[in-house]
Amino acid sequence: MAEKSIIGPKKAAVLLVTLGPEKAAGILKHMSDEEIEKLTLELAKIDKVPDVEKRVVLGEFSNTFRAREYISTGGVDYARDILEKALGPEKALAILEKLTTTLQVKPFDFLKKTDASQLVNVLQNEHPQTISLILCYLQPTLASLVVSALPDDLKPEVVKRIAMLDKANPEVIREVERVMERKVSTFVTQDFAQVGGLDTVVEMMNSLDRTTEKDILDKLSETDPELAEEIRRHMFVFEDIIKLDDRSVQMVLRETDTKEVSLALKGADEEITDKIIRNLSKRAGQLLLEEMEFMGPVRIKDVEEAQQKVVNIIRRLEESGEIIIARGGGEEMIV
Repeated sequence: MAEKSIIGPKKAAVLLVTLGPEKAAGILKHMSDEEIEKLTLELAKIDKVPDVEKRVVLGEFSNTFRAREYISTGGVDYARDILEKALGPEKALAILEKLTTTLQVKPFDFLKKTDASQLVNVLQNEHPQTISLILCYLQPTLASLVVSALPDDLKPEVVKRIAMLDKANPEVIREVERVMERKVSTFVTQDFAQVGGLDTVVEMMNSLDRTTEKDILDKLSETDPELAEEIRRHMFVFEDIIKLDDRSVQMVLRETDTKEVSLALKGADEEITDKIIRNLSKRAGQLLLEEMEFMGPVRIKDVEEAQQKVVNIIRRLEESGEIIIARGGGEEMIV
């Protein structure tokens, strides 16, 4: 029986029958109700699956699974090379064409396994705009390592350009990739995509060590104070209070008006409220809960302003070294 005669849900149902009840059940756990319903209907139609169908479906599944693994390990070109050697050019091409229509291969994906120091050597002489574009497509951890190792005068410029990026033209991406291909590895393509922006900067900055972060923001404050302040305000949000240790929370509460705290907690997650109450005396905690209860409806704007006041106090205490905000980048404590 030709492979192309087994299509859609029937092919999936044949695969489940071939794998057996236990493995099939494990697969169904990861499917939506709609998908399970379609497969159940197909399974109900199946009486006996010919061996030839089993071989065809199982073979396709095995090849596709291996191809996905090869792509995730070394990229599309690596997968093509391995599959061509194992299955021949035509079969390899057919499998990869199916996968690349469903898999979104991220631009600069070939850089994810590149050593940070090597990447810095490649990027440090590039234009800041080029560096910022590439960093937007890297994992925040890797991007933060690269930023940390860039020349000091280049760091704030790169961070600024990342924050200003919005959408990247695929032609620009492809051109940059072609240049990087000659220097590092290979290239992939993608349609217009959202890259950069404030969220990317904040996520990356939160992975930096405190010294590097402060140095970048101080220098950025000299050239673009509004952007520097915007980044600072987003780097620690009210919900991050749960990440503070109890001593730090107690210090923050001593600096904050009780009415501001009760207003800031209106509508907050129970976990945050519990964190605050645990760090108050029994009497003070009870009074805070009563004040929240009798406060009545409040404007969202007022709640957000109260939360920002609490955040500002936290950042002031951090700046003075009185508390420490846990960050990425391996901050270590000596007790």
